[in-house]
Amino acid sequence: METNKLSDVKIRAAKPQDKLYSISDGEGMFLEVSPKGGKWWRFKYRFNGKQKRLSLGTYPSTSLKVARDKRQQARELLASGVDPAQQRKTEKLATETALRNTFAGVAEEWAQNKVQSEKWTPTTEKKRRIWLDNGLMPYLGSRPISEITTAELWGVLQHTQKTSGYTANRLRGMASEIFNFAMATGRADSNPALPLQGQIAVKKEKHRLAILEPEEVGKMLRAIDGCQAAATTKAAARLAPLVFVRPGELRHAEWSEINLKRALWSIPAEKMKMRESHVVPLSRQAVAILKEIQPLTGNSGYVFEGTKPGEPISDNTLNKLLKTLGYKGKMTQHGWRAIARTLLDEVLDVRVDWIEHQLAHSVRDANGRAYNRTSHLEGRTGMMQLWADYLDKLKASK
Repeated sequence: METNKLSDVKIRAAKPQDKLYSISDGEGMFLEVSPKGGKWWRFKYRFNGKQKRLSLGTYPSTSLKVARDKRQQARELLASGVDPAQQRKTEKLATETALRNTFAGVAEEWAQNKVQSEKWTPTTEKKRRIWLDNGLMPYLGSRPISEITTAELWGVLQHTQKTSGYTANRLRGMASEIFNFAMATGRADSNPALPLQGQIAVKKEKHRLAILEPEEVGKMLRAIDGCQAAATTKAAARLAPLVFVRPGELRHAEWSEINLKRALWSIPAEKMKMRESHVVPLSRQAVAILKEIQPLTGNSGYVFEGTKPGEPISDNTLNKLLKTLGYKGKMTQHGWRAIARTLLDEVLDVRVDWIEHQLAHSVRDANGRAYNRTSHLEGRTGMMQLWADYLDKLKASK
């Protein structure tokens, strides 16, 4: 039987026809030419009395020489009683299994589990993936997770600790969860991150910057009212003190969540840090700000739409505004929560459980049961109006 009948010249000369056709190279290998001009290498053989075919790749990405090498490998398998097609499936499965058992493979499954169980918001997922991609994947991604040692993980974390002990600790915590997930799914026998708990030095974290003196708060409110900024940015900056939600919750506010007639903003659970829906009573001042901005963004999904249509203002927009107004190192957007918590309690003498509930902190009754989102709504509504009126007084008092 003649073998190696083809040449590159013959292959290039093979033009597409109306129907699929093939050109033999001998010993079961042939080139298949499609009506659209595609060229595939095939190997035809018999195994256990059955006619079978095996793909050897496409031309020219798989050259004539490489295709012949693959044919020879397949014939050697047949000579030893092994089905080449089954061998390929076995090798593919082994490769997929090996990838699933790498740190990267387990980490991806762990992340998907977090998303599917709704333990992560889209914002949280984005942040966690950035940490993973920058801090762990470059060093551990391709490693079999069962082979990673405590010493190896320690060396990886040192890269991050040089710039941020806080981030290194967060990475250690994430790694620990990933190793626990690997153990739960039968891909690791131990968690090498556990011995590193408490071993990473962290500089004492500063409290979130906030101005707590009433006179200075009034001055800051006047500065915001008089600032030159984009309409959506200024509206968000003016509303922030009145609702004192987390910055991410404010940025992602949507018109569908706000009922101006009832003066209520209902934030769905997936946007909340504690994964529980939250209700924010809106004072007259808050409603007025929203009505002012409604003609501009009312047809958009987001109340505070940014420069890109369909997206909210960036997470740095409001902090950047505070810096522009001279509050760099003195105040951050998150500081409004500390201001409200302090002045509502110490100056306005409001019930602490109402304040904590409005801050969306975990608040429980005497029996240890968590309050639902509408608990003390009437009292909190009065509190929010009292707070708005107090801020107006601070702003008016020079």
